[in-house]
Amino acid sequence: MPNLLDYTDKVVLITGGATGIGQATAKAFAGQGAKVVIGDVNEGATETVAQIKRAGGEALFVRTDVSDPASVEALVKATVDTYGRLDCAFNNAGILPTATPLAEMSVADFDKVISIDLRGVFLCLKYQISHMLTAGGGSIVNTASVAGLIAGRNTSSYVAAKHGVIGLTKAAALDYATQGIRVNAIAPGLVATAMTKGWLEDADFSRRLLQTIPLARPAEPEEMSGMVLFLSSSQASFITGQTFTVDGGQVPR
Repeated sequence: MPNLLDYTDKVVLITGGATGIGQATAKAFAGQGAKVVIGDVNEGATETVAQIKRAGGEALFVRTDVSDPASVEALVKATVDTYGRLDCAFNNAGILPTATPLAEMSVADFDKVISIDLRGVFLCLKYQISHMLTAGGGSIVNTASVAGLIAGRNTSSYVAAKHGVIGLTKAAALDYATQGIRVNAIAPGLVATAMTKGWLEDADFSRRLLQTIPLARPAEPEEMSGMVLFLSSSQASFITGQTFTVDGGQVPR
């Protein structure tokens, strides 16, 4: 049987690849033959690149602030300059807010979450699509969240940003559907990552959160990467503008 997720000779750009979902997905793409470029503000992404290279893959790290247009534009340029193309992108960089009721949240804290979690996705889409239009197409997957589908207490900035990501995904998919560019999103539930470590180490909070998940556990980052690889592949050629929930049953509950 052929490998339906073969990415040999494909170039994949991933933001937020230093840890968690981004790191797991970068390694999964590389394991299927892709050349991987990681954009991240976290210098720890160099270790993700090192792991890929030790496994026989090819990867590059470009320090990137996704909230800065020039930085994102430079990331896409470095990808194309190094590997000659950009086939797929996974816009995954993001942060969590400090848990705060809306009226008590500072404007600065709200703006910070929006600038990375929503504006960052917009900027990535803008510059990735600009290149893909000249190259004949491509596939993009954005990381939303179950918080883009349902709300949670004390996380208004994050809920707003992730609802926005789902809206951007739909809008971009419609704008470029006839030009060979597909845009989809994943909506992860609770995933055990460095970003959620504090939640999971809080016994009471963790217990209450896990009660909302029918599978009664957090996901591992690797459990997100399969959906990203599928949506980026030719096997998903008739899928665009969609958000795929990967949440252990939390939203249907």
